[in-house]
Amino acid sequence: MLRVVNPDATPEQVAAIVAVFSAMGGSAPAPEKPRSEWASPARRMRGAHFHHRGAWQASARGGR
Repeated sequence: MLRVVNPDATPEQVAAIVAVFSAMGGSAPAPEKPRSEWASPARRMRGAHFHHRGAWQASARGGR
């Protein structure tokens, strides 16, 4: 809200100050919260399946 304190202000002066405040705008928009890696769609992608001797043991180790 804008309140004119000086009673001698002309309508042009009031319009000028309103234009300045309007051009300044509000605060910057809030930055987006970074997405958690747990919610990443890439986590749903399965890796390649390798069929070789000992593959079942490698699957338990997380592919190490």
